[in-house]
This record gives sequence, structure tokens and C-alpha cells, in this order.
Amino acid sequence: MPDLPLVVWMVLLSIGLGLAGGLGATETVAAFNTGFGRALGEFALILLPSFTLAAALSRQDVASEAAGRTAALASPVAGAGMICPDTAYAALSPAAGRYKLSLAFGAYAGFKLLYPAGPLIVAAGLGAANATEVQPIVLLLCGVLLTVPVWAAGAMWGRFATRTGNVAAGVSSVATDAEDQKSDGRLWVTFAPFVVMAGLLTVGGLVGRTGIGVLDFLLFPKGALIAAAILALLQTPAAARRDCLDSAVRRTGSLLLVIGAASAFGAVLTGMVALDRLVPPGSGTLTLLALFALTVLFKLAQGSSMATFAAVAPVAAPIVVASGVDPIAAVFAICLGSFVAILPNDSYYWLVRRDALEHEKSEISVIRILAGGALVQALVGMALLLSVVALWP
Repeated sequence: MPDLPLVVWMVLLSIGLGLAGGLGATETVAAFNTGFGRALGEFALILLPSFTLAAALSRQDVASEAAGRTAALASPVAGAGMICPDTAYAALSPAAGRYKLSLAFGAYAGFKLLYPAGPLIVAAGLGAANATEVQPIVLLLCGVLLTVPVWAAGAMWGRFATRTGNVAAGVSSVATDAEDQKSDGRLWVTFAPFVVMAGLLTVGGLVGRTGIGVLDFLLFPKGALIAAAILALLQTPAAARRDCLDSAVRRTGSLLLVIGAASAFGAVLTGMVALDRLVPPGSGTLTLLALFALTVLFKLAQGSSMATFAAVAPVAAPIVVASGVDPIAAVFAICLGSFVAILPNDSYYWLVRRDALEHEKSEISVIRILAGGALVQALVGMALLLSVVALWP
């Protein structure tokens, strides 16, 4: 096989798949364009401030056990509150130290299972968000009960799948007690941007839209992230700020190219395969398994979790209505199916791969760690869901 970068392979496969599937040249290019540019603007607003924040915080040299644990413990809430695991991971990773994989799986689980992220998005897509049997507090409680074991399963897999000598992505494993205490003393400075971001998101959730454009933007996840990045830059020596911005631009540019190519491949593939015909209607456990499997197919084809939620819900809605399955169970069956899997056609793969797993030379090893962990999370969560449905119908 030719030694080509993965992004080149995805471009060639997208074009070849479209032509081999009977699309004309114009239709193939149109499908590629649609997929490539589908969310690049949104990711630019996420990645530029996230990498700026990461570069600025790395100058403070505050990585420690306490900082790492704090970042990891906050990750599920951050993933849900920002409604994006990419944003949550990129924002918290500078302080995570050797807990970066735990942070990655925590942000992923929080986005998928905690209200108002995955459960609300899926419920709205199914037309069940305003149903009397689907109350926000129920979605929140069920999500919390699922998130804890699912996150723990991913974190345990990450520790099992990585070698002991390679757990430190950005922090030394031989820091002295004095260095650790000095770093812990600056934690309040380190997490000030995160506190500001959390405060803005909390106010935004309580107040809602104000009708004032600038204020609404700051209370929106991407606006809150930009505000946090600006604060982190202000904490950085003036002479180093341009270097932080240049680093953010370089990392964002290369990642946007990969994300665009992966999204284009998913768009071409999804347009050619009628995935909705692969799931028969049913009831009870069989319906939940069918919804889980359907979402897995969409996620493998789409790559993007948000795109999967947007695409699978209209297809699954008639199945949920016809089967009479519990709508809350259906929502979480879809959410759990979207865990499978963190692969190279998912932007989250590249974000974590180039940070927490940058020491891994083999792409197969990275896929085993990330895709394997996401699969374990999905199976643990689905086993719990089916057990609850069976015991408490």
C-alpha cells in the first residue's frame, strides 16, 4: 500500500466511493463539499480558543496531582454543559496531566448521557422532549446514574490499555513534593478561566436568551470558551501571547483539514447506504437493541456524535412510536449507541490522539485504546439499561 497520510486516504476514498456507487462527477464533488464544510466553522470557534487556552496554561506549569484530579472529575459536567466533548477536553486538558485519558472518557460520557446534551438532543429529535412521560428531571437523574459507571469503565480501560511508562502526557511522574505543593498553590489561578466559563454557562442556563447579541454570545458555550481563553492569555506574560496564538492557529489548521476530510467521507457513505431499512420494528428489549445497533451504524458512518444525533433521531422516531417502547429507555439506547466508536473519522479521535496519546507511534494502538474504551463504555451502559428495563418495566 502507498505510504499516504490518513487525510489523503480519506479524500481518495470519499471520491472513489462516490464514483463507484454510481454518482456522477458533479454529484460526488457536491457530496464531498457538503460533508467537508458541514461543521468546520463551528469547530474553528471551538478549537482556536481551546488551543489558545491550552497554550497559555501550559506556560504556567501548574500540572499536579490535584489539578489533574480536579480536571478529570469536572470532565463529565463540562462535556454536558458545553454540549461538546471536544470543547470540554481541549479546555481542561492543560491541567489534567496524567489523567488526560480519564478526562477524555469522562467528557465523552458526560456529553452523551447528561442533560442538557445528548439526552435532550435525542429526545427533541424523537419528538419526545415535550411529552409528559419524558420529564427533564427524569432524563437528568437517569443520565447521572448511567454516567458514573460508564465513565468509570472507560477510565479503567484507558489505564489497562496503556503501558505504565506512557501515562504521562504533559506531566512528569517524578515531581517532588515541594514542586507539587508549589503547583497546588497556584490552582486557583489555573482554574480561574474555567470558573469564569462555568459561571457564564450557568447564568446562560438560568437566564436564557436576553436579546442582547454580545451578552447572549458570552453566555453560549463557544462565547464562554473564548472569554476563558482571553483571560488565560491575560495571565500569560505579554511576550509569550503571540506564541500561544501562533501555536493555536497551527494546531487548529491541521486538525480542521482532518475533520473536513473525515466529515466528507461520512457524508458520502451515509448518502449511499439506506441504514434505516436495517432496523425492523419491535418491542421491549429487541427494540432497544435495534435502536442501539442503528445508532452504531450511523455513528460509524458519520463520525461526528452531533451529526449522528441529528441524523438518527428522525429515522428512529417511527420505530419508537410503533413499538410502544418506553421513550426514556429509547433515548438512552440511542445515546449509548453513539458511543461506538472513537475512530479516525471522529474529530474527537484526533483531538485526544494528538494530546493524551501523542507518545503512541502506532495508529492501531491508538484505535485500540480509544475505540476499545468507547466500546466498553457503550456495552456497560447498555447492559445497565437493559437490566433496569427488565427489572423495573
